[in-house]
Amino acid sequence: MKLTIFAATGGIGRQLLAQAVAAGHDVTAVARRPEKLPAEVLAVRADLAAADPGTLEAAVHGADAVLSALGARSASEIGVVSQGTRAIVEAMTAVSARRIVVVSAAPIGTVPSPRLPNPPKYDPGDGFFMRHLLSPLVKAAFRRSYADLALMEEILGDSGLDWTAVRPPRLTDKPLTGAYRTTYGQNVRGGFLISRADVAHLMLRVLGQPETVKQAIGVAS
Repeated sequence: MKLTIFAATGGIGRQLLAQAVAAGHDVTAVARRPEKLPAEVLAVRADLAAADPGTLEAAVHGADAVLSALGARSASEIGVVSQGTRAIVEAMTAVSARRIVVVSAAPIGTVPSPRLPNPPKYDPGDGFFMRHLLSPLVKAAFRRSYADLALMEEILGDSGLDWTAVRPPRLTDKPLTGAYRTTYGQNVRGGFLISRADVAHLMLRVLGQPETVKQAIGVAS
């Protein structure tokens, strides 16, 4: 497949890139610092906060799928996910690219967004400990980041594209296992951790699964 990967030098982005290349895909990788990218991919320099639309359109033109590992690495970068996703969606629409898979986060089903200011209080996949103890603490600590991710999912929902949002819990740097659990539209019961490598594996796997289109997928070890 011809794939375009955004944020290809980040934690999940590096895993996506390595696994996609190993699987023999034709990869275009978009990053702010493309000098970090391997020679076997087509590297594109772009800062999505101020990217030239023509650069992004060229990057996604002819792609069978676009994969986004966008995420804020610091408080100053909060907002980059929704802004960047909007720019990607506009570029894809301009060149008639359809399929996009993005990284979101496990709590997002219960996070307010402009269109859904009063989301469900609890995720149906969460148990007692997660609902009443861990989730409120995590959402308070990452409130602004999660609001940005919720807005990103709303942008995708309005885009008309064939999107999938992968919602992992806490990420680790453990190796790829392929032994993870998934659920549609809710979190994985008792799922607290997953490796970045396994998240990347799922993002690539869903490209061959039409039933994942327009779905948020919970994933955990």
